[in-house]
Amino acid sequence: MERHVYFDHNATTPLHPEVKQVISETLDLFGNPSSLHEFGRASRRMIEEAREKIAGFINADPEEVIFVGSGSEANNTVLSIFTCSSSRCSCGAPHRKNIITTTIEHPCIIETSKCLAERGTQVKFVGVDPFGKVDRQHLEESLNSDAGLVSVMMANNEIGTLQDIKDIAASVHAQGALFHTDAVQAVGKIPVDVRDLDVDFLTLSGHKIYGPKGIGTLYVRRGVPFCPMIRGGHQEKGRRAGTENTLGILGLAKAIEMRQKEMDAETKRLKEWKDYLTDTFKQRIPDSHINGHPQDSLPNTLNISFSGAEGEAILLYLDLAGIAVSTGSTCASGFLDPSHVLLATGLSPEQAHGSIRISMGRGTTRADVEYLAEQLPQVIARVRSMSSAYAKET
Repeated sequence: MERHVYFDHNATTPLHPEVKQVISETLDLFGNPSSLHEFGRASRRMIEEAREKIAGFINADPEEVIFVGSGSEANNTVLSIFTCSSSRCSCGAPHRKNIITTTIEHPCIIETSKCLAERGTQVKFVGVDPFGKVDRQHLEESLNSDAGLVSVMMANNEIGTLQDIKDIAASVHAQGALFHTDAVQAVGKIPVDVRDLDVDFLTLSGHKIYGPKGIGTLYVRRGVPFCPMIRGGHQEKGRRAGTENTLGILGLAKAIEMRQKEMDAETKRLKEWKDYLTDTFKQRIPDSHINGHPQDSLPNTLNISFSGAEGEAILLYLDLAGIAVSTGSTCASGFLDPSHVLLATGLSPEQAHGSIRISMGRGTTRADVEYLAEQLPQVIARVRSMSSAYAKET
């Protein structure tokens, strides 16, 4: 029987069965939540119940949670706050306009920051060590009286490295700046408490935690400045215009509810399988290198580089075997570019091109893991056999 095994959960996750059921049961909930009649009130009531559930999961107050269309929108919204210069705007945007972020952020942070820099905003990019941890000395040197916002992702989507968010936030606040963390890859995989972390802004996304696509939330600590990026309506208390995605919000809330029930046991299981795969590949595949931090890392994520093997070839051969993974390259304008994350950790373009990411999830089974452990060494050997350069080296 042909097998189909999914090891790309950091890219997106399938809908949880309970999420499917909630969406199916509420398909007829069509009322506009802003309407005052019965149909609108029904939608509004369920949205606010969902907001309370999501807020509780990250230890926030419900009014601190804003529903948005995606993690990318949330991240762009935070950055835009610090570019508001209109004297007529009542957002209370900080007078400090400079932004600090890192070289391994998601493209929605990096590309937006570059765009803002071209428009006159001072942006500093802080480097990382070979494990993907933020260079704290570089960060401290970058912090000054002009810094308005620091944005550091909690968990890296490619290598899984976890940052010391609580300590970084303390350093940032000591210099009078505000702090944002992109927690899209962290929420639902590890415990996240906005009060304990002491962050000012936090981003999460539904489709990374078995919820629907097209829905996310932005946590905004009460009292911090906020300037809407999308205007034209009073929705979300004037913080994000546009009729709310009721079905998406309810699906996200159910996904959060299921994360509360399943996360702890899942984390333990996936960590054991990650360790098993790590040990197996180290033993069975020579000239391989594990990327990311050996301890401070997501329990489901394993990124590996293979000398003498192209990541795209590895992906295609694994796909033929029914196994889905992702590579250390991205397609831009028809060309394959090496991962900016792997390059930032010190890998060469060749090493980055020869990397794959394995990301497991709630549906991953022991049989799936064993199948991957059996197939990958064979695929690497096959790809390397076609590489004359690698053959000469060995």
